[in-house]
Amino acid sequence: MDADILSPMKGILFKVLSVVIFVCMSTCIKAAGSDIATGQITFYRSAFAMVPILGFLALRGELRDAFRTKDITGHLARGFVGILSMSCGFYGLVHLPLPEAIAIGYAMPLLAVIFAAVFLRETVRLYRWSAVVIGLMGVLIITWPRLTLLRNGEFGSSEALGAVGVLLSATLGAIAMVLVRKLVKTERTHTIVLYFSLSASMFSLATLPFGWATMSWTSFLLLMVAGFCGGVAQILLTESYRHADMSTIAPFEYTSIVLGIAIGYFFFGDIPTETMLAGTAIVVSAGIFIIFREHQLGLERRGARKHVTPQG
Repeated sequence: MDADILSPMKGILFKVLSVVIFVCMSTCIKAAGSDIATGQITFYRSAFAMVPILGFLALRGELRDAFRTKDITGHLARGFVGILSMSCGFYGLVHLPLPEAIAIGYAMPLLAVIFAAVFLRETVRLYRWSAVVIGLMGVLIITWPRLTLLRNGEFGSSEALGAVGVLLSATLGAIAMVLVRKLVKTERTHTIVLYFSLSASMFSLATLPFGWATMSWTSFLLLMVAGFCGGVAQILLTESYRHADMSTIAPFEYTSIVLGIAIGYFFFGDIPTETMLAGTAIVVSAGIFIIFREHQLGLERRGARKHVTPQG
């Protein structure tokens, strides 16, 4: 097979595998139970993720090099924001149907476009702004049935708070993406991955005095597997970027909603509503349009060195 074809195909394969394993991670966390503190969940997710990450770096001979950094403050900031995002997301995950939590999480790349324009001064024109607005309308459609519980005074509703949690997670995750964009200017990919797991474990462990639940062996094993899955999925995701452009593999992120619907139905009895499916279709369409536009702009930039083309 032609090498030019094989490499993108390997990238797509690694991306799809990472999505599958990330969904398995979410399934384990949801199955562990809703009475476990979010700080406790994020600690196991981060600490056990380091097992495959450290092993992978050791096999590649990059372990010692991975600890070398020029911006420890940037790593800590990214870790702190990332762990807050993870905590909010896991809270929403255990209190919402799995496919719904996944779908609301698709707001993150949409918000990242806004934050990149505001904080990084990236040029975003009409096409992408339109897609972001339409995509966020889709998120509103998905979350509205949950958020109306707050409007009706049901502030203790776990489903309403779960929806808010995933929205906060998406917002903080988008900020974390901006911080990563700054880190990649001076830091290597494996350094960023390693220091995130380290800092996330450290910040999560700091929540221990605030009350961690006594877990059953089943819950412990589920969280341990979730952490290990998170590490393996992160490695596969990183490897996918080595073989294909981001615009090529990014659309395959949306396979997670198909898996989420199937797992939610067979394991947790979650049946997606028409509102949720309609909103998800809008969000996914907006996300794919942004990816397509980014790919188109990339081709224009490579094809015209002197002529400045309009950017969307």
